[in-house]
Amino acid sequence: MATQMFEGKGHAAVYQKYRFAPGKELQQTILTYLQEKRANPAELVVDVGCGSGQGTRFLGEHFKKVVGTDISEAQIQEARDAPSLPSISYLMCPAEELPFKDASVDILTSFTAAHWFDIEKFMREANRVLKPGGCVAISTYTVDMSLRYGNCSEKLTKAFRECWDLILKYSHDRLKFVLNDYKEIFEALPFPDKKRITDIFDNIPMTVGSVVGYMESASSYQVFMKKDPEAAKSLLQDTEKRMLEIMGVSSRETPVEFWVRHVCVLGCK
Repeated sequence: MATQMFEGKGHAAVYQKYRFAPGKELQQTILTYLQEKRANPAELVVDVGCGSGQGTRFLGEHFKKVVGTDISEAQIQEARDAPSLPSISYLMCPAEELPFKDASVDILTSFTAAHWFDIEKFMREANRVLKPGGCVAISTYTVDMSLRYGNCSEKLTKAFRECWDLILKYSHDRLKFVLNDYKEIFEALPFPDKKRITDIFDNIPMTVGSVVGYMESASSYQVFMKKDPEAAKSLLQDTEKRMLEIMGVSSRETPVEFWVRHVCVLGCK
């Protein structure tokens, strides 16, 4: 069964506030692929492991019926509470037990979630629910991230990376799937018509505060918090202070460019 790391209401609230939606380059990669495969018009799109709904809301702008699913009740509640289009609904269920009929789904997506699933069972379920000719788009952002601001981008990225590397020491073993650019997930996808793109770079508009909030939303940071709350809080406070000093600004609302590399696995049944 899926590994559950985002259950608490507090964590779900931070996740909703600071997790970013799929960037423009990733969105375009997915939409272009679906267009090539003539997967639109799609009657039913399912976003698995939707969390607080960032990716689901992107899909809702392009498809007439989108269902986000997640194993976490707190995450689903956050998703339902957020403003969204009438085309979107949410269901609580495991990724490996989707409540959809055989061959009933046109498009199946998962944004930065598939590494938490029981991959073999999830792939069997994806194969079951997808229509012939249906498509999957399974993506994740990687730990390959950088910050840009004026002429201090290198120093700023160094400060961010030093903090991020400390947080990643508390990562779950399943981070290995992300570090391997979803190679195992690509290989497990049971369709011969598939491809993996590993060099999608997106500029996510952020502020200093939201970059720090993003790190707080990471499952590894939540583990760190449970083990040593004082050290975890101090790390983020010190990093924010350091970043502001490097930039020569005082407000945590100062905008920065947050660059992230995405990996995307695409397939057609």
